[in-house]
Amino acid sequence: MTDTTNPIAAIVLAAGKGTRMKSARHKVLHEIAGRAMLDHLLASLAEIAPERTVFIVGDGRDQLQAHLGEGAQLVVQEPQLGTGHAVQQAEAALAGFEGDVLVLYGDVPFVSPDTMRAMIARLHEDDAPEAVVLGFEPEDPLQYGRVVAHGGRIEKMVEFKDASEEERTTRLCNSGLLAARGPALFELLGKVGNDNAQGEYYLPDIVNIAIAEGRNCAVIVTDDADEVAGINSRSELAMAEARWQSARREQAMADGVTLIAPDTVHFSFDTKLGRDVTVEPNVIFGPGVTVADNVTIRAFSHLEGATLAENVVIGPYARLRPGSVLEQGSRVGNFVEMKKAVLGEGAKANHLTYLGDATVGAGANIGAGTITCNYDGYFKHLTEIGPRAFIGSNSALIAPVKIGADAIVAAGSAVSRDVADGELRMVRAEQLVKPGWADRFHDAMKKKKAGSKE
Repeated sequence: MTDTTNPIAAIVLAAGKGTRMKSARHKVLHEIAGRAMLDHLLASLAEIAPERTVFIVGDGRDQLQAHLGEGAQLVVQEPQLGTGHAVQQAEAALAGFEGDVLVLYGDVPFVSPDTMRAMIARLHEDDAPEAVVLGFEPEDPLQYGRVVAHGGRIEKMVEFKDASEEERTTRLCNSGLLAARGPALFELLGKVGNDNAQGEYYLPDIVNIAIAEGRNCAVIVTDDADEVAGINSRSELAMAEARWQSARREQAMADGVTLIAPDTVHFSFDTKLGRDVTVEPNVIFGPGVTVADNVTIRAFSHLEGATLAENVVIGPYARLRPGSVLEQGSRVGNFVEMKKAVLGEGAKANHLTYLGDATVGAGANIGAGTITCNYDGYFKHLTEIGPRAFIGSNSALIAPVKIGADAIVAAGSAVSRDVADGELRMVRAEQLVKPGWADRFHDAMKKKKAGSKE
C-alpha cells in the first residue's frame, strides 16, 4: 500500500431545498438526539482532520452560515443542476489542492470516521483508483443507483431511472459518497454531461468517464446500510432518531447501566453514564448530562445540562435544567426543579421545590414547597444555603439572601434578609383567634341559603 498521508479536503453537499421536510428550518439543521444532523456528520469528519471543508449551499444558506460560523467556507450552487454540478462548485475553493477529496452529504449524518478512512485508504492501494465509491446492499434496493462491479473494481455505475432491467437486479447500490484525488475529480467533472432522464449532471458519471478512458475506479461496501441512510422527511428523521436511540440504549446497557424499560428512555448525543446507574421508565436526557456511578434516576425525570455525582438519587418527576450540580449522596425528589444550582453532599430536596441560582451546603434539608425567588423581573440573584441548614416547608427565600450553617427557617416563612449561622428565622403574620366566629358564620350562611330556596 502506498502513502496515505496526503492532505484531505471534504466537500459537504447541503444545497437541497428539503421540500419534503416542510419546514422553515434548513433540512440539515433538524436534530437527532439533540444535535443537528449536520453536526453529527461534522463530528465524525473532525476525527480524520481534513485540511479544508467546503459546504455547497443553496436555499437556507443564511441559516447554515449562522450555524457554522463566519469562518466556514460556503459556496452557493445556483441553479441546482445535480450532484456533479454541486461538487463542481467547489473547484475554485479548492484551487491548487493536490490531496484527497471526500464528497459527503449533510443529510447523511451517520457515516463513521472508520468508513471515511477506508475510502481514503482505498485510493492509495496499489491499483491507485481514480475514485472510490461507497456502496451498500439494502434489504430493498428501491430506486437507488446501482454499482456494477467485480472484485471491488467498478465496471459501470448507473442511475435507477437510466438502468436496464438486468442492471436493476444488481443489489449493490451507490450511497452517493465518493473519494477521489483532487485534480482528477475536477478534471473528470469537466467532462460530465447531462444526457440522462433528469437532464442533470450526475456525480457518479465521473466513474463511468474514467472507466471509459481506461482508468480504474473501485467500490468499498459498508456492512451497515443505516450508516448511509439519507434523511429527507419528518418520517425519515423519526426513523433515524429511533435507530440512534436503540443503538445508544444497547451501548448503555453493555456499559453497565440498568434500563428498566429501555424503549422509554431517550438519550442525547453527549449523555455520559457511569456504571451501576439505574434509569427507570420515561426518562429524558437532554444535552450536557454527566452521571457518575451508582446513581438512581427515577421515572418521568427530565435532565439537561446537569452533573450528578456518585450515589445521587433523583425523581420521580424531577427536572434538572442547565447548571444543575448534585454532589455525592444528595437527593432530589418528586416535582423538584433545579436550574443553575448546586446541591451539596448529602443534601436533600425531596418534594415540590424550586432551586434556581442557588448553592445548598452539605447535609442541608430543603422542605416541601420551598422556592428560591431568584428573579426580580430584570436580574437573577443568588441564594446561598449553608451546610446542615433546615428550610421549613412552604418557605420563600427572596434572593439575594444567605442562610447560615445550621440555621433553621421556620415553615411558611418569606425570608428577605440574611440568616446567621445557627439562627432560627420565623417570618409569619400574627395569628388572630376569634372563638365561636366560625360557628356563627356557618349558621348565618345556612339560613341565607335556605331562604334563597323558598
